[in-house]
Amino acid sequence: MAIRVRRLTGLSMTRRLRSDKPCKRAQLDKVSFAMNPPRLDSFDVFASIVRCGGFRAAALERGVSSSALSQTINALEEALGIRLLNRTTRSVSPTEAGQRLLDRLSPALSDIQLAIAEIDELRENPSGTLRINAPAPAVDHLLCPLAFDFMEAYPAVKIELVSDAAVIDIVEQGFDAGVRFGKQLAKDMIAAPLGLPLRYAIVASPNYLTRHGWPMTPHDLVHHDCIRRRFPGGTLVSWKFRNGRDELDINPEGRLTLSSAHNELQAALAGRGIAHVFEEYARPFINAGRLVEVLPDWSPILPSWFLYYPNRRLPSAAMRAFLDHVKSYKWHASTHPIHPAGAPSSKDAGSQ
Repeated sequence: MAIRVRRLTGLSMTRRLRSDKPCKRAQLDKVSFAMNPPRLDSFDVFASIVRCGGFRAAALERGVSSSALSQTINALEEALGIRLLNRTTRSVSPTEAGQRLLDRLSPALSDIQLAIAEIDELRENPSGTLRINAPAPAVDHLLCPLAFDFMEAYPAVKIELVSDAAVIDIVEQGFDAGVRFGKQLAKDMIAAPLGLPLRYAIVASPNYLTRHGWPMTPHDLVHHDCIRRRFPGGTLVSWKFRNGRDELDINPEGRLTLSSAHNELQAALAGRGIAHVFEEYARPFINAGRLVEVLPDWSPILPSWFLYYPNRRLPSAAMRAFLDHVKSYKWHASTHPIHPAGAPSSKDAGSQ
């Protein structure tokens, strides 16, 4: 009997696993598992593929090839004697067995990450990778200048900033932290204010205003070509106004709908209509005379962004260092670190 078992390796083992009776197959599965135990890191690969929704996204996250991950999963399924993933040309999803395994694995993997984080505390200098998810305006005007200074002070830390306006589960998606408005935060998150209060600016080119006239109140916008924005989830952005006790919420009409502030600015600069963008984007162009702000008395001051992270696990040494960096950072209203292509610098604006 022992001789027969030793011969059941490689392709012959696979064939017997597929064809033997259930009782025989169970015995052979145990033998296969004992002879070819799965690597522990292959379980983390499996969890990454499910979390990312596919091999390609997981490969990009981990910095390896899709084929390498595929080989790892094949080896894991062979060692366990059961299929873990349903694969089609368009999607990857866990099988029933795969989902059960993932449900049991997730707490264990979190414990391993926590153990690594605790060991990392013993290092004199923080290291590792910080992944932060935030809407593009927060990345452009807050996280980029923060990250640039932080990387100078902590050369062993890598930072990945992902621009995303959708509300996501940062833990499930593998992020250390996120940036959103306060009303979008889950209750089990620790949050800290990030940056200064915000303000939208309603802007148009001088040429557009010469041709179409100036809106004197928000109600006048119904007679103008407004540049609309659509969120990733499909919702059109409404324009909010406040002047004293008067508050208005307008869904503008216009021929052009875009999905980013950079494109809205391009359209406004080209005279295609009136844009509604954060003031940080528009201010360099206003100072240069290429855009004009309209209805300034109707633009309300909004709360600042919030940086948030999970409270159910200990932040890594790198994350704690970044939080300290955020607390000590000196913000000022004239900070405009990132400009869209073609935007004049403050020096250029002053010379015009």
